[in-house]
Amino acid sequence: MREQTGSSDRAVKAVIPAAGLATRFLPATKAVPKELLPVVDRPVLQYIVEEAAAAGITDILLVTGRGKTSMVEHFDRQPYLESRLIEKGDRERLEAIIRPSELAEIYTCRQAEPLGLGHAVSYAESHVGNESFVVLLGDEFVDDDAPLLPAMLDLQARTGGIVLAFLEVEPDQVSRYGVASVEPAEAELVEIVEKTAELGPVYRVTGLVEKPDPDAAPSNLVVVGRYVLPPTVFEAIRRIEPGAGGEIQLTDAMALLLAEGTPVHGIVYQGERYDTGLPLGYLQAVVQLACKRDDLGPAFTEWLVRYVERDLARLGQDRAHHDVPATPGG
Repeated sequence: MREQTGSSDRAVKAVIPAAGLATRFLPATKAVPKELLPVVDRPVLQYIVEEAAAAGITDILLVTGRGKTSMVEHFDRQPYLESRLIEKGDRERLEAIIRPSELAEIYTCRQAEPLGLGHAVSYAESHVGNESFVVLLGDEFVDDDAPLLPAMLDLQARTGGIVLAFLEVEPDQVSRYGVASVEPAEAELVEIVEKTAELGPVYRVTGLVEKPDPDAAPSNLVVVGRYVLPPTVFEAIRRIEPGAGGEIQLTDAMALLLAEGTPVHGIVYQGERYDTGLPLGYLQAVVQLACKRDDLGPAFTEWLVRYVERDLARLGQDRAHHDVPATPGG
């Protein structure tokens, strides 16, 4: 059952919007793109490209802005550095610096001004052409042993429409996201998504709203940074007006296609998602992934436990000091 005309091939191209100013990370991001901030020893962007490559994505377009050419350079070969590592016999680091260049073909285009996610995606039209494609936000990724993209790609290849990634959040958090109203998906589509601990229910989307007030949100299912889209989304982006924040919102373009009959489905992701878009989330990702590393994890975890225990003890002492009642006449 294919509900929409067009190619039934699985998408093999991805777009990563990465032109934002990352003001929350200033001054660190004044000269270094947020996407290249390291999570242990790999930049955020490399984790995302690795996630895409593991799902069979072989062509990636980076939509960049001023001062972000270093993102493309990270995926180039560095002959001088490679030769020095060869001279030292450091095969492990040599393989680590060559690996990014082997993940996928990396292309780039320049977004003159960041005017919303929909606006950024529109820059990919000439590169994507008349094919379905993936949009990967440049500040989040998932564990490589709990992938989400393969199931999304399989589902979209069957429907020809839009496939989204959902998270369940607390009701007071919905105003930060696009939010979906849903109903159970068709049985034949549910069967496409293999049941795992990380992949939850599959839903058919009946409505989308961008950053609603918690009291007006249709559910607590929010759209997070993985989308598989048909090429008709480009024409929809041209037809919408600026939305939340005065920006061209991808959610509004998808809602327009939904209203006109494009099938929209979502998969609830229940695995570990690393959101590095805010300093707190970035720090959490660094700690979590460092703890999982075979070479760093044991020693780092031991140090972290001692540090937290000392911090908790100090906090307890401070509270005890402030809770001591004043002596008479003191």
